[in-house]
Amino acid sequence: MLQSLASNSCVRLIQNHKSMWYFLSLVLGYILYLIFGAVVFSSVELPYEDLLRQELRAIKRQFLQENDCLSEERLERFLKKALEASNYGVSILNNASANWNWDFTSALFFASTVLSTTGYGHTAPLSDGGKAFCIIYSVIGIPFTLLFLTAVVQRIMVFTTRRPVVYIHTRWGLSKPLVAIVHATLLAMLAVSCFFLIPAAIFSALEENWNFLESFYFCFISLSTIGLGDYVPGEAANQKFRELYKVGITVYLILGLIVMLVVLETFCELQQLKQLRKMFYLRKEKPQDRVHILEHDHLSFTTVSDSTAAHNEEKTQTFVSVPTLVSPNDDPMIQ
Repeated sequence: MLQSLASNSCVRLIQNHKSMWYFLSLVLGYILYLIFGAVVFSSVELPYEDLLRQELRAIKRQFLQENDCLSEERLERFLKKALEASNYGVSILNNASANWNWDFTSALFFASTVLSTTGYGHTAPLSDGGKAFCIIYSVIGIPFTLLFLTAVVQRIMVFTTRRPVVYIHTRWGLSKPLVAIVHATLLAMLAVSCFFLIPAAIFSALEENWNFLESFYFCFISLSTIGLGDYVPGEAANQKFRELYKVGITVYLILGLIVMLVVLETFCELQQLKQLRKMFYLRKEKPQDRVHILEHDHLSFTTVSDSTAAHNEEKTQTFVSVPTLVSPNDDPMIQ
């Protein structure tokens, strides 16, 4: 009997707090996914890092042996200075001295990566004034970019998603959720072809040291606004039409980001995903629920008031009623 009561109470507890349990499972799943990614990246990349460290130590040791006049301390200072400059996009190599990081087209490319929060990190402001302006420019520009992208995506969604789905649904009488799923799938395939596969083939042809996988990797890292910065186009020393190439990449990034947001918004409007999101969101308070709460509070207040009044009436009745004396002769004790 006690076990059945306990099980029933547990079931009621889970049902009453179903959204909270879903949310806790979501948090736990996200933490496990982070740990899974860390384990995979560490197991895959750590051997390559160790191999690269050994190769660099061997090259350094061989260089010092071939140049006895150079001490290891002086070489360390030189390499440290060169690496610090490389972090700001400045290279001391002869074939890289012709490219400037802060001409107009490069600065335009940098501004687009800042406003889109891609941030490759291959170029960074050198001066204190540039760093201060970057902060102010980002504080104003990032919300401005979000407003711009939201307005553009809202207008594009009308012509690319909502109207085609409604037209097919009303013209052929097909199920609207089915039409929406097929439309979202076709739109995603078209976006992948036009903004991932075709640009990856173009980048692999224009960039000498990039293969198709590396080019596709750059497209995904850029349009997902991850922006690791390990692959940046237009940085080769013998790059032809570098200024025009940089402008084209800037336009590609902005258009690609808009298309990715349109695809994501299209999938978010699917009925199945809406039901999935509701599992983890807080339940909104409906107007009728608010009326019920107010009625319950009013009823409780009325009940308490009535019970208080009855209790006070009972207290007054417990006292002995004393008759009012008009004259001393009315007192029975005197009589």
